[in-house]
Amino acid sequence: MKKTRIFLMSLAVTALLASCSKDNGGTTPPVAAEKDGQITGQDDPDLDPTDLKGDVTGNVTLTADQTWALSGSLTVKPGATLTIEPGTRVEAQAGGTNVFIAIEQDGKINASGTASNPITLTSGASNPRPGDWGGLIVAGRAPINLGETATAEVVGLTYGGTVSDDSSGTIKYVIVEYSGARINGEQEFNGFTFYGVGSGTVVENIAAYNGDDDGVEFFGGTVNATNILIVNAKDDMFDWTDGWTGTATNLYGIREYGYNDVTSDPRGIEADSNADNNDATPRANPTISDITLLHQSTVELSDMIKIRRGSAGTITNALIGIQAASGQSAGTAADFIDLTDSAGPGSPLFTIDVSVFGVLDATDIKNDVGATINVVADNTGADVTAFAWTGYTFPTIN
Repeated sequence: MKKTRIFLMSLAVTALLASCSKDNGGTTPPVAAEKDGQITGQDDPDLDPTDLKGDVTGNVTLTADQTWALSGSLTVKPGATLTIEPGTRVEAQAGGTNVFIAIEQDGKINASGTASNPITLTSGASNPRPGDWGGLIVAGRAPINLGETATAEVVGLTYGGTVSDDSSGTIKYVIVEYSGARINGEQEFNGFTFYGVGSGTVVENIAAYNGDDDGVEFFGGTVNATNILIVNAKDDMFDWTDGWTGTATNLYGIREYGYNDVTSDPRGIEADSNADNNDATPRANPTISDITLLHQSTVELSDMIKIRRGSAGTITNALIGIQAASGQSAGTAADFIDLTDSAGPGSPLFTIDVSVFGVLDATDIKNDVGATINVVADNTGADVTAFAWTGYTFPTIN
């Protein structure tokens, strides 16, 4: 009798499974694919909005219909494209140097936000702080002056080459917040970091808020950028080195009253070419136009503008000053413009056309190399209306 009951139960289970199979079109239920750290396409299980990380090896899109939780490194490999839809929000886990978005040489990013629907890359912490994550890093094949190629100080990306018009894609209407994680005192992430990025790359309308290092830094390359807003960078607002020769138009950098976090040498601009060989080629020689730098915090900046280590360049229509917030005390800067450095001075080929406001001392200039520095009246600096898409409220400059 026991054998008979077992046999009948077995028949019942078989019939039930057959019934389920018919309900599913005659197929057995699919087994969920396992994650392997490689994101090959839009249906890959690693393209997980709740746990986004891995190597992007195909063409994938971060859609705006959900918030994406970045939990580790997201690296776009050669031949792949990462598209980020307008209005998309990515919230990075507070993982410091282990959480970032990187575009390798021959990989591409298509982050084409709009004025009405910008892309936001921020911290997902309940109490976000500068340095919560690494920010956005792009590596290209444009010339640098460290040799044909070099290895990035963070992440170990290879950058540089001979392709001046190299394209790493498009970055438009993108906000990065609470980035700039630090490996040590010499290796730091920024808000936006461009390593050997070429002029074929489109960089327009970007903003970096509350970063633990620089707002934006160019490591060589030829990339051009338009409309950059930097708010509360712990170190430098704008930084370049390794022979950057691009252009940057309409820049605004501000350290707000109450933002007192600083490195050992915070600056408005830090301009380098090559510390080991000040005459290395290509010499850093960018063209900067329509720039405003405003220091409101009560801390001391090392320099409003530091030019050193062989950097040339041209800065026009600059408006730079120290101005107290309403009813508060003004901060200070150790130097207005300084072209000296223990690793070599700035190039005599540098030219600056600048107006000064507030309590900044317009005569505080160290220029033993004979660069051309013209302190003039009535420069207008950046056009702040270009940043209306950010919603940032700009102080009145007196």
